[in-house]
Amino acid sequence: MLHRDPFQLPIACLLAVIAIVSLFSVGYFGKELIAEIAILAIFAMSLDLLVGGTGLVSLGHAGFLAIGAYVTAGATVLWEWPPIAGVAMSVGVSAVIASVVGFLAIRLSGVFFIMITLAIGQMFYAYFFKARVFGGDDGMAGTPRVNLSLLGIDTGDPTVFAALLIVISAAIYLLLLLIKRSPLGMTLSAISQNEFRMTSLGCPVQRYKLAAFIIASAIASLAGSLMAQHTGFVSPDLAFWTVSGQVLIIVIIGGSGSLIGPVAGAALFVLLRNLLNDGSFWEKLSLPSQISNHWQLLMGAFFIAVVLLTKDGLYGRLTWIMERLTFRRRGPR
Repeated sequence: MLHRDPFQLPIACLLAVIAIVSLFSVGYFGKELIAEIAILAIFAMSLDLLVGGTGLVSLGHAGFLAIGAYVTAGATVLWEWPPIAGVAMSVGVSAVIASVVGFLAIRLSGVFFIMITLAIGQMFYAYFFKARVFGGDDGMAGTPRVNLSLLGIDTGDPTVFAALLIVISAAIYLLLLLIKRSPLGMTLSAISQNEFRMTSLGCPVQRYKLAAFIIASAIASLAGSLMAQHTGFVSPDLAFWTVSGQVLIIVIIGGSGSLIGPVAGAALFVLLRNLLNDGSFWEKLSLPSQISNHWQLLMGAFFIAVVLLTKDGLYGRLTWIMERLTFRRRGPR
């Protein structure tokens, strides 16, 4: 039976409370950061379903993020569809493309799966870079936000839109947690641990892996659709392989397979990036503000330190500490 983490939901609720409280206590820039964290958390959780839940490491996941963003932008800007229809279309198109791509990719494993997903992701990037209908390398602006005025909700308000993104990210978390604890999730976990044994037991491994690939891609496209609405702009850079590498680092740093770990990793990544890139932060520490020009080097050093010190990610190390404290408080039976 799949081990149920007793700290999963309490920590998730704590992060949700922190996000909501912060939303009403920060300015415009802080609200934009919270919205970015919520979108990145959805994207990271979708990849965690593959990496931590199925054992499939993808370097082309950003391609589906770009598909979601571009389909929403095209449907709303070029065809003048309502944004909510654009969101639904982006998820559907991504699921169809993922079924075709996944049918070919899941037959491979290990480094071969990584390389084929990397190649497919770069194909998406090359297409959007050359597609003049979407603005080519200049990108396309003007993507509107979903209209919820009938419900009395003004998504043009940064506070309201950020709160909506928090609700959506929480819903995606609960959905993936339900999948993880379902027979499908248990089977995927068993496949990631020993695929050959599951095959020998008669399990249709390829079908389960394809299902996980499609679900993860559809959720990634949802994140892309929300990103296009948040920024109002899409560009080919969304599909570049470095975006896939970035979110893969977030999943590993937060703790793959935990769902809540990638959420915390997304928050840590966005906040730390903006902090290290702020020259005034270094001046407050009586250090030259020019250090902010090398924030990527500092971020890299931090990630290396986390990987070396916590092989199971920050969330894995946190749960290990909490389990130790709980054991000492209760005492051995």
